[in-house]
Amino acid sequence: MRRHYPIEMILRDAFTVLRTRSLPNLVQEQIERMILDGTLSPGEPLREAALANTLGVSRGPVREAFRGLEEKGLIRVEKNCGVQVRTLSHIEADQIYEVRITLEALIGRKVTENMTRQGINELTAILDDMAIAAEDSNVHPYTSLNLAYHDTLARLTGNPQLHETYRRLVSQLSLFRRRAYLHDMQSMALSLREHRAIFQAIADADGARASELLRDHAEDSRRRLHDALLPSDVPD
Repeated sequence: MRRHYPIEMILRDAFTVLRTRSLPNLVQEQIERMILDGTLSPGEPLREAALANTLGVSRGPVREAFRGLEEKGLIRVEKNCGVQVRTLSHIEADQIYEVRITLEALIGRKVTENMTRQGINELTAILDDMAIAAEDSNVHPYTSLNLAYHDTLARLTGNPQLHETYRRLVSQLSLFRRRAYLHDMQSMALSLREHRAIFQAIADADGARASELLRDHAEDSRRRLHDALLPSDVPD
């Protein structure tokens, strides 16, 4: 049976959201989600009026959202060329991986130092879901869970600046859409073993080992990026 909620409750919830998160921030989050899930593709022009109409807001919040998205490196704003989703070259992606590898090593050490029982439970739940996705050969759920696992590690370091920097790099890497190195059944099984080994090092309070494993894991991802490059992508 359909439930009906008093209009006062609906309005109260809406006002609570707007008090804690401004409309431009909500618009920015929605546009960012559309970029990261591929609804908006790299190189695609972004029109204020069209997005405002799609999201049911005025053009002002969209304009403010563009500024935030440009700071995060997800869009480009060019004079006389308008706004478009950023296209990430293989060179830029490789440079981001260089930074990410260093951050992963730091995350391994910091998350081990700050791990809590609740954190262990969060990671266990994600690993359980990853195992189910791998067993069922469900690539897209596995990929999303993989991202969630690493994002959770960064958050559980207890360092919001580290977490934000890490999320910014991962978001930018998602713009590199040539995914010839997406997981298959064999690579999912290997990936799952690596994630479990990282978890075990953290649970054993072995920060050096967790740091090493996370760094190696990121370096493997960088190598897969190189392996996936088409001949035309390779610089002269």
